[in-house]
Amino acid sequence: MDAAATEMTLTFRCPRGLENVIPRPFPAVTGLPEWFKALPQKAFNSTLGGESFTVKKCPPFIDAMTYGFLIPLATDLEVRDGEFSWNFDLPEGVAGDQSYSPIDFHDPSQIAGTPFFDDDRFIIKFTNFWTIQAPAGYSLLFTHPVNRRDLPFTTLTGLVDCDAFYDNPVLFPARWHDPDFNGVLPKGTPVAQCLPVKRENWSGRFEVLSDDDATRVFQSRTEIQHGNDVYRRKYRAAKR
Repeated sequence: MDAAATEMTLTFRCPRGLENVIPRPFPAVTGLPEWFKALPQKAFNSTLGGESFTVKKCPPFIDAMTYGFLIPLATDLEVRDGEFSWNFDLPEGVAGDQSYSPIDFHDPSQIAGTPFFDDDRFIIKFTNFWTIQAPAGYSLLFTHPVNRRDLPFTTLTGLVDCDAFYDNPVLFPARWHDPDFNGVLPKGTPVAQCLPVKRENWSGRFEVLSDDDATRVFQSRTEIQHGNDVYRRKYRAAKR
């Protein structure tokens, strides 16, 4: 690990009996989709008439996709003509007052007036069976897996103070945006990305670029335009 990166720990806990049944949350860096792995690093740019780097060579794009943890779907979810079904066999002895359905729903009235509203469509809610404890002073930003427009749903974003709220799992409301999807969403599909955020008070300061600032902007822009991997080599901070 790079000395500039500091290792922190999130603690994931699941009900006894499910530890060998449901998939574990996993570091987002290990969950890159096949379409990203198959991308070339360069592609022909018809506007410029030559090759340009693709997003596979864009560190901010990659860092966003590989930061934090991905929360996986607990079991296969079959979707046929808008109806959801699953077969989630619980091991003997697993009981309790919680639902073990992998999905639930919100009535459309709960999002009326928002861009997520469809009067004839529920907002589904992915069940998460893991409680998550963050270090003191940290919240967790739960959002749709970053840059994953290939998934047939869009998970809504929420910020949870998981250094205090960790005795209950966080559930993940999502809008199913692909009504033509028919098939199986496999067990382990990432349904949310979990990004630690340190809570701090922030203010904004607004200034005009000084002559020295403007010179540095010009030098930096020139450096980036004429060099390969300048941001990665000179500016990018270690994340792990």
